[in-house]
Amino acid sequence: MGRDRLDTHEKAFKLNLDRDKYGTVAEIGAGQEVARWFFRVGGAAGTIAKSMSAYDMTMSDAIYGTSSRYVSRERVITMISYEYRLLTERLSEERGPGAQFFSFANTVTARSYSRRDAETHGWMGMRFQHAPGAPSSDVVIHVRMLDPENVQQQEAIGILGVNLIYGAFHTFSDTDALLSSLLDGLSSDRIEVNLIRCLGPAFVGVDGRLLALALVERRLTEASMFRADGEVVDAGELLYKKPLLIVRGSFRPVTHTTMDLVHQGRAQFLREPDVDEASLVVMGEMTLNSLKVGEQSRHQDFLDRVDILAALGMHVLITSTYRNFRLASYLFQHTESKIAAVMGLPSLRDMFREEYYSDLEGGILEAVGRQFKNGLSIYVYPALAPGTGEVETLETMEVPRHLRHLFAHLLENRCIRPLELVDRDRLSIYPRDVLAMIHSGKSGWERLVPEQVATLIKERKLLRYEESK
Repeated sequence: MGRDRLDTHEKAFKLNLDRDKYGTVAEIGAGQEVARWFFRVGGAAGTIAKSMSAYDMTMSDAIYGTSSRYVSRERVITMISYEYRLLTERLSEERGPGAQFFSFANTVTARSYSRRDAETHGWMGMRFQHAPGAPSSDVVIHVRMLDPENVQQQEAIGILGVNLIYGAFHTFSDTDALLSSLLDGLSSDRIEVNLIRCLGPAFVGVDGRLLALALVERRLTEASMFRADGEVVDAGELLYKKPLLIVRGSFRPVTHTTMDLVHQGRAQFLREPDVDEASLVVMGEMTLNSLKVGEQSRHQDFLDRVDILAALGMHVLITSTYRNFRLASYLFQHTESKIAAVMGLPSLRDMFREEYYSDLEGGILEAVGRQFKNGLSIYVYPALAPGTGEVETLETMEVPRHLRHLFAHLLENRCIRPLELVDRDRLSIYPRDVLAMIHSGKSGWERLVPEQVATLIKERKLLRYEESK
């Protein structure tokens, strides 16, 4: 169903005219960009009890306490908690039972003349009452600003902040509409929203993981990340200064072959300099590229696989791209440490299919250059050759004649490396065959997957599991 789209001026003015909604706006790092809208359109006294900018770190610490990272989820939650408590303590009696209080805050690092190459991102949050006298609820988002200039980034933050405040009050019961409204007056070329968390009585029944999938399928972000405990996180929170082992796949389901690939890749990566076990992040990656907006059954299928990987202690990344060089670029935005990818030999063979790069001006050479420019390593797991059943390895893999020098270059420079100590008996386990057995109720599939995977699939009826016939 469609909705009336108000521009930023109309949203701010409508909020100013609503005498029930009253709160504070606190901003760190990009000036008073959100508060400015409410003062610009007129009537702000009806909505804004206080606006402030704690730009200096010492002043910010004096108000909100010290923080290890000033642009962080922890900081923005501290800000909205402090301001909301202060607001309600001082004004609840005066404003009466009809008020809907809110505290909005953002902490942002925007483009600056001294740090032109630094990441420009921020956290934005709001604590609010969805009805007069109701307990408070929170909505928190993480954003990346993509505009090239500081003034453009500030403008985008102001528009996004008004969208969030207006959306929280007017679309809290329809999170699909809330997501759709975030970029009103903006575009994904200017702002990326890569995390949203909605908590409290205004969002009863909302599955945060479905929101994370929705951000990807609606192209508000390239990827959403889940920790092994199921929590949705910003990639920077999980990967900051940590080495990463990434495993691309469909994981429908995870088999013994999958786990052998992961274990061998992990063991080999840990032998690399500057990769220690304590800080290593192991992550499975799936692409939503084929998912259609609103395809609920497919949503559940993805979440089933998130749960399966989490049961094995793996974090999960869900992306909107099938291209390896775009995945590598995304990951290197969030860590300066080493990254290695593990893949089966058929996937590596696909990397050398030139038709995949026909839209790139530099073709396969451009794709390979972009993929490996930051020192990415790829560990390759053998496969059984179609027809013969012989073990095919990186050393025996054939590529088109005119690409052999490129292939040799990648081998010589250890960009691609063979995995060692492979369990040959597991090469004949194919996930598509296991999945067909699960769907049909045919017995025997349990011995082809890790025990905890089989238990989880049965107990929770994941992947459309049918009882054995």
